[in-house]
Amino acid sequence: MQGEQRVERVVVLALDGVYPFELGIPSRIFGAADGRYEVLTCSVDGRPVRSCADFTIGVEHGPEILATADTVVVASMTPSHIPAELPAEVSDALARIRPDARIVSICTAAFVLAAAGLLDGRKATTHWQVTDAFRRRYPHVDLDPDVLFVADGRILTSAGAASGVDVCLHIVRTDHGSELANAVARRCVVPPFRDGGQAQYIEQPVPENADAGTAATRAWALQRLGEPLTLSDLAGHARMSLRTFARRFNDEVGMSPGRWIVQQRVARARHLLESSDLSVDQIAGHVGFATGASLRQHLHAAIGVSPQTYRRTFRAAAR
Repeated sequence: MQGEQRVERVVVLALDGVYPFELGIPSRIFGAADGRYEVLTCSVDGRPVRSCADFTIGVEHGPEILATADTVVVASMTPSHIPAELPAEVSDALARIRPDARIVSICTAAFVLAAAGLLDGRKATTHWQVTDAFRRRYPHVDLDPDVLFVADGRILTSAGAASGVDVCLHIVRTDHGSELANAVARRCVVPPFRDGGQAQYIEQPVPENADAGTAATRAWALQRLGEPLTLSDLAGHARMSLRTFARRFNDEVGMSPGRWIVQQRVARARHLLESSDLSVDQIAGHVGFATGASLRQHLHAAIGVSPQTYRRTFRAAAR
């Protein structure tokens, strides 16, 4: 019927040693997207899969369902189950995926995509604890251990555990715009967008005066993105020296204060491009960029498109 909303099929591949939490993320996130997605789960042989917990997971489908997928998500497994070489049954299952299908890995599943050659020459990420092993095994992959997820064309990889939520929300946002993605996030009681990278979660010695963090200053800055915000302003609000604040901020967020401010301004600009009729120059003023040209430069550096192209794309997706 004309005007009928197309339902995208997402197929989740569960391998032995799968983490139950990560396996359930696609169903939970895509299932909250107003019927825009159908989520099915399969194994390489249609049989139950041993999880990393004390139970086995039954699935309804075998690998043949992968050939029908618009998006394939490979759920993560315990490091002890990461194969040195891709088992034939896994390789055969992945070979069923259509060439135009989107492929997503959660956490350690990046090893599976890399072993299948899907990440050669691409930028990717995985859990920070296994990055050294990943680099040794797959030197031809451009690994970025600092981010929560990477979207490189039709291949998306995410970092540990909850980063699967981030990448699935990103897909909803890309497909249907920020309004639906934000609604899904609210329904699942998760943030629609987490700032910073996974560097903030890497185990580090607790800094001195750990109770004096930068979270309150970040919240303060988010309310003032349209104003000039210097490092001195931020450090002054946090009542720290410039050097201490910069070091503490990087420890907590995984990037410099300046880079974080730009990231937040770009994120706010993207939301306004999607949800308002403000001009590019007006949006630039609202989010703290000096000119529309500055906004265009930063947006292109972040996502590779102009404000006009971005607005057309996401307005169309929202409709």
